[in-house]
Amino acid sequence: MSRKTSGTIPQPTLTPPVHRGMAELDRSLFAVQVPLVAAVVPAPLTTEIARGDLKDYLLRVDRTGHVAHDPSSADLRRIVLRISDKSLLPTELVDALAQQGVTFTDHTLDIGYDYWTADQVLQAVLPEELLDESPTSYTQVGHIAHLNLRDEYLPHRHLIGRVILDKNKSLRTVVNKLDTIDNTFRNFKMEVLAGDDDFVVNTSEEGCSFTFDFSKVYWNSRLQTEHARLVESFSPKDVVVDAFAGVGPFAIPAGKKGCGVMASDLNPASAASLAENAKNNKVEATVRTANEDARAYIRQSVLDVWNQPFPPYEPPMSAKARGKLAHEAAKAKAAGLPPPSAPETTKDPDRRLVNHFVMNLPASAIEFLDAFKGLYSELYKLEGAREAVEASSLPMVHCYCFTKDVEHAEEDILERATQALGMPVTTSTKDYNLRFVRDVAPKKEMYCLEFRLSPEMVA
Repeated sequence: MSRKTSGTIPQPTLTPPVHRGMAELDRSLFAVQVPLVAAVVPAPLTTEIARGDLKDYLLRVDRTGHVAHDPSSADLRRIVLRISDKSLLPTELVDALAQQGVTFTDHTLDIGYDYWTADQVLQAVLPEELLDESPTSYTQVGHIAHLNLRDEYLPHRHLIGRVILDKNKSLRTVVNKLDTIDNTFRNFKMEVLAGDDDFVVNTSEEGCSFTFDFSKVYWNSRLQTEHARLVESFSPKDVVVDAFAGVGPFAIPAGKKGCGVMASDLNPASAASLAENAKNNKVEATVRTANEDARAYIRQSVLDVWNQPFPPYEPPMSAKARGKLAHEAAKAKAAGLPPPSAPETTKDPDRRLVNHFVMNLPASAIEFLDAFKGLYSELYKLEGAREAVEASSLPMVHCYCFTKDVEHAEEDILERATQALGMPVTTSTKDYNLRFVRDVAPKKEMYCLEFRLSPEMVA
């Protein structure tokens, strides 16, 4: 009878016990005991033997070690092997190890609830007809996991929420979305499935911190790349109007970059968080916040920026210049002289014209394009305004929108944009770009329509 070699002895397969129909989570039911064999070795020899004679027989299972203390003596260690019967070891190996004071003993690997992943637990408790997918995906916002469970999982939602909370230590609350985002303020009802009934979150994006009540405002962590892309396209000298600003994912990073920002949201909760986030990120000087209707805000913004211009952008002093100034200050101090002032630089004029309009309300922003028709009609009545506009570039519009006509997305979006603006928006419009952002649902896509306003549009 042939003896197995180390290469033919598989690692033990660990699976949780199956408990179909579990209504409330009972963690004690997920305990498993795996019978194995361990080599009992003098502690100083543990590494040498584990990496040498026994390396091909070691237990190698995720999230478990193969060295344990021996309960009989502090001077001994157990090297846990992947075999359940000592007879599977070659006799010559056993005899050679015995010469080094090595013995073998039965060893039980105790696996409990904490070992299993969320997927493994749910696969063990959900009905068999729901096992094709494991409902453990979620979007995390601060300490909240936001699920969007399909109807067939709803009877098990609290069990699912409890398991997800257990298995993700950065979470304190698990919620499930109850309806679609179809109200004026873009928030949605949610049900707490597990954890604290606390919706006030702290999160960060692009080096900025954001605090808000997730149950009262709109926030989508999946748009982080898009937020960064658009802000990256701004010059620090630009003035940006964000008419659907939410809690500030575009406005706050743009202000931190140096842009002058006018930011508003119709939702009072969003506007309050927007103002608080501007304060917390120390950009109150560059981010002016409001709680107004977007259409009126867009039209008024060009007048407000002209009448209350942003100061010119001042780039931060370079490391080299700071070092030089510090060196000169040290010399002055040693000589008993007052510290030197920073060198004066030529300043640009105040920023009185808008460079970008951001419209991040994909469900309906395109309908607000009519705000740009005749946008400068009142501005042109102010002294020097027309000349300043004509000497500069007109603003870019960045309008986020959905389309359900995915086969003819561009045609659909341009048709709706033209209808809303009351003037043609075509592929020939100056600086036109239609950029795909993401899939939202089957046969529903999100785009960003970008174009530069023309003199005919704003007159």
